Amino acid sequence: MDYITTDKIRVVLGLGKTGFSAVAFFANQGVPVVAMDTREAPPYAEKIKESFSDIQLVLGGLDEEILKNAAEIIVSPGLPLSTPEIQSAIKAGVRVVGDIQIFAEHAKAPIVAITGSNAKSTVTTLVGEMAKAAGKNTAVGGNLGTPALDLLSDDIDLYVMELSSFQLETTFGLSADVATVLNVSPDHLDRYDNYLAYHQAKHRIFQGCKTAVVNKDDTLSSPMEAQGLKLVKFGLDKPDLNEFGVIEDSDGIWLAKNNAGDIQKLVNSKTLKIKGAHNRSNALAALALGESVGLQMDAMLDGLKMFPGLEHRCQWVANKKGVEFFNDSKGTNVGATEAALNGLGPDLDGKIVLMLGGDGKGAEFEFLTESVRQHVKSIVAYGRDKNLVVDALGSLVETVTADTFEDAFSFAQSFASAGDAVLLSPACASFDMFKSFEHRGECFVELVNKL
Repeated sequence: MDYITTDKIRVVLGLGKTGFSAVAFFANQGVPVVAMDTREAPPYAEKIKESFSDIQLVLGGLDEEILKNAAEIIVSPGLPLSTPEIQSAIKAGVRVVGDIQIFAEHAKAPIVAITGSNAKSTVTTLVGEMAKAAGKNTAVGGNLGTPALDLLSDDIDLYVMELSSFQLETTFGLSADVATVLNVSPDHLDRYDNYLAYHQAKHRIFQGCKTAVVNKDDTLSSPMEAQGLKLVKFGLDKPDLNEFGVIEDSDGIWLAKNNAGDIQKLVNSKTLKIKGAHNRSNALAALALGESVGLQMDAMLDGLKMFPGLEHRCQWVANKKGVEFFNDSKGTNVGATEAALNGLGPDLDGKIVLMLGGDGKGAEFEFLTESVRQHVKSIVAYGRDKNLVVDALGSLVETVTADTFEDAFSFAQSFASAGDAVLLSPACASFDMFKSFEHRGECFVELVNKL
């Protein structure tokens, strides 16, 4: 193989969406780049050939000589730094970074940086919506949606970035204006030596940041080194001085802030489209992040009230004659459906009409017994395992079966009265009737919109 040994070469490892964005970033600036992947046919190889015909592609393995002679290696998140060829390059003194580090070195607008084991996509999207409501030209992406380098532009007012632990491993100076680790729970332990290593990777988000937003309900969200950092805290209790929290009175549960000892009610949770304690926590995190970067509170609250949640994840769809419709098609197991019921139920004036069914994958629907008793008015069972649903839960509440999804929806909306909610949270896979859980959710939304 012909080796390119000039010290001006950048090597991009991993040719998925992120890798392609890095190749394009350098190629469009006239910087020599080699694109490399361990796979023989990575997803974006053909697109690189079509778009940048002069770029050298190395496929089916990593070329150690090219890596050791590179000026810089940009590693896609899916490729571990422990890969022997990468370790060899590091020992040779080659700078190894990820696309987020390159992004941080070129971004001219303030950065809101968000990570966590759970809820980071919701909070990232919500902060983006709040910023847009405040009139900011806002770019949202990173681990969510658009790759970071594709977002770079001189006319952006604010970057809101979701970052994974894999991306943070190769980030050395993010210098975000405000950063948060929403929560930490065991995840990706096949990639890390231990839980501490995963925790430490998450906390790289705080390097060089001006303000850290801390979740009081998760001790692992506090910066490991907080010296010199401004801390803004939130939690699901009464807020202490200058904190965000919740208070409860005869009108319900309020998101609130303690301003210099004066607790200010911000918004009643009943008026929000996103429901449940976990979403109150997400909303508080977003408000803390937004205020820390200078967004006006009134505009943020307007954005929060309009936010329906992420698609297919207990997503608010519409209110039809006083009945709320929620699409939780991503609820493909009983645990997810239990969380949806327990999150949505307490925030309703009425009860839930639950659309449940599909391919249960051997699930024990009895797991839902207590949540159904507390929060469900009726169940409409459909799909391959509808009779198993009836056997497990039919004695608890009114339960009917439907032969088609359209019939199931028709039953569900007819059972619901003003103050109730119709919830699609199937606790099952979708493949007995649909192409995917997304397809199932889209069909639900279409039926709601026809009402």
